[in-house]
Amino acid sequence: MIETFSLAWRVAMRHWDVYRQNLLANISPTISDPVFLILALGVGLGAYIQQIEGMSYLTFLAAGLTIATALWTAFFETSYGFFIRYQYEGVYQAMQTTPIGPHEIILGEYLWVAMKGAGMASGVTVVLLIAGVVEPHLAWAIPFIAAMVAVSCGAIGFIASAMVKNINQFQTVYAVLINPLFFFSGVFFPLTDVPKAIQVICYLSPLYHGVRLGQTALWNEGFGAALLLHGPLLLILTLILCPIGWWRIYPKLYR
Repeated sequence: MIETFSLAWRVAMRHWDVYRQNLLANISPTISDPVFLILALGVGLGAYIQQIEGMSYLTFLAAGLTIATALWTAFFETSYGFFIRYQYEGVYQAMQTTPIGPHEIILGEYLWVAMKGAGMASGVTVVLLIAGVVEPHLAWAIPFIAAMVAVSCGAIGFIASAMVKNINQFQTVYAVLINPLFFFSGVFFPLTDVPKAIQVICYLSPLYHGVRLGQTALWNEGFGAALLLHGPLLLILTLILCPIGWWRIYPKLYR
């Protein structure tokens, strides 16, 4: 088990070594996209919205988008990123000429998306803290929440990668699955007044539970209660999705 983790860590560090070669170019869109979205909607649209849940729309929006960063980061890595490394670059085939096998590769990918998701969400949080948009007291919780969201959403990416026949088919997954997860996650508006059927579906989304945890943390309001409700649900969804993603992608690597 220790050897498996050690080899998986090497896989994650390999990705980091590649990523940091163009670090500024790589992190710029991941951090700037949510920041500009916050400015456009939070400041622009927010000027026409008095308050939402007792706070400015800017504050409401910012906290959720911080966690949503982990969704986009993780899903891209285990969908487009994985597919390119497997299909075009032959990275995984080369790895398997060493003691690294499919299990170590998959575990390494999960480690990598956890670290990257936590890092990107933390970067957005730092920007928001500097701007005075969110509260600093529970900001330490954001990397942990984002890491779990990233792992669960990364598993969804693995499932997609196992199913698609070519890289263009990921666009369908983004359109019919990832976009609804994003827009109906509680980032842009509270879900308390949407139809009950949609609320039930949202409870099956790991992003929704991560967003609720991130919001209460960065608002410094009701985090303990949210942790008791949404923490276990996020953990359960992660424990369900990760093995499914592992099981679906393993045959692709074992060939």
